[in-house]
Amino acid sequence: MEKNENTLFWRRYIDNLYTTEDAERLLEMGRDASDNGLLNDLAEKIWDESAQMQSCTSLEREKYKEEAWRLLRQINPRKKLRYYRLVMSLVGVVAMICLVWGVVSYWHVNKSDMVWLVASTSYGEQKEVILPDGTRLLLNACSQVRYPERFTEEKREVELEGEGYFQVTHKEEQPFIVTTDAFDVQVLGTCFNVRAYSSDETVAVDVESGKVQVDLPEAMMRLKAQEQVLINKVSGEYSKLHDEGCVAVWRNGGLRFEATPICDVAKVLERRYNCRITFADGQVFNNLISGEHDNQSLEAVLQSIEYTSGIHFRITGNHVLLYKDKK
Repeated sequence: MEKNENTLFWRRYIDNLYTTEDAERLLEMGRDASDNGLLNDLAEKIWDESAQMQSCTSLEREKYKEEAWRLLRQINPRKKLRYYRLVMSLVGVVAMICLVWGVVSYWHVNKSDMVWLVASTSYGEQKEVILPDGTRLLLNACSQVRYPERFTEEKREVELEGEGYFQVTHKEEQPFIVTTDAFDVQVLGTCFNVRAYSSDETVAVDVESGKVQVDLPEAMMRLKAQEQVLINKVSGEYSKLHDEGCVAVWRNGGLRFEATPICDVAKVLERRYNCRITFADGQVFNNLISGEHDNQSLEAVLQSIEYTSGIHFRITGNHVLLYKDKK
C-alpha cells in the first residue's frame, strides 16, 4: 500500500468510518508489527488527551485527528507477533480511538454547539417565556427555566427551578420533559403547573388539560385533567387529589394552600410580597395551612391564617414575625 493510501486508510479509522474489508486489511498489515506496547501507549496517550478536552472547535478537532494519525503512523512493521496478541492489540487501539472520538464528538455537539438560554424572575415578578417549539411558559416569582436555543429531534427538555405554568405545543413524536431536582414531568401536549422550589418542603404538579407522566426517583405516576399530586420531600409521602378548581391561581394574583406546611407558606408569601418572614424562637410550628386567597394584601392573608391556625403575626416595615403566644 502506498504512502497516500496508508494516510487515507488510517484517517478512516480515526474518523470511525471503515468497512469489514478495511478491518481485514488492518489485521494483515499488523502481522509484522514490531511492538505490542506501542499500540497500548498510543491508546493511552490519546485517551489522556481527550480527557482534558472540555470543548472542541472544528479547527481543534482537525488538529486532534492529525495528531492521532501521526502517532499511528509511527508503527514500523518489522517483527511478527503471535496472531492472538496482534488481534487483541489492534482491536484495542481501534476501539479506543473510536471511543475517544465518540466522546469528543459528544462534547462537540452537545456542549459546544448547543446554546442554552436562561429566563428568571425576582420577588413579586412573573414572566412569560416562549420556548423554541412555541410552548408558552409563565414563570412565577423567584423561578428560573433553562432551555436550549433549539430542541433535539428526540425530545424537548427544559430545566425548572421554582414554579411555572406550561401550555405545551403538541408533538406526538417529540415528548416535552420538565426536569426538576425532585422529579421529571413528561408530556406530549397539555397544560399543567409545576411547583418545585428546591428550598420548599413540598412540591406539586397540577394538570389543567391532557395527561402528564411524573417520574420520581423510585416511582412513576400518571395524572389527567383536574388531578394533582402533592409530594413531601422530607417524609417521602405523596397524595394524589382530584381538584376541579382553577390551576395555577397565582397567574391572576391568587394564592392557594392545600395542607401546606407553614414553613412553605412563609416562603410563598416572601416570594409574592417581597418580605422577610421569621418564626419566634422556642416555639414549634408544624401547622398545615389550607385555603384560597384572591389577590389580597399581605396583611389580609396573614389575618386569614391567624384565624384558622392561631398563628399570630407582627409586621415591622418589611419584616413579619410569626408567633403563637401573644407578646
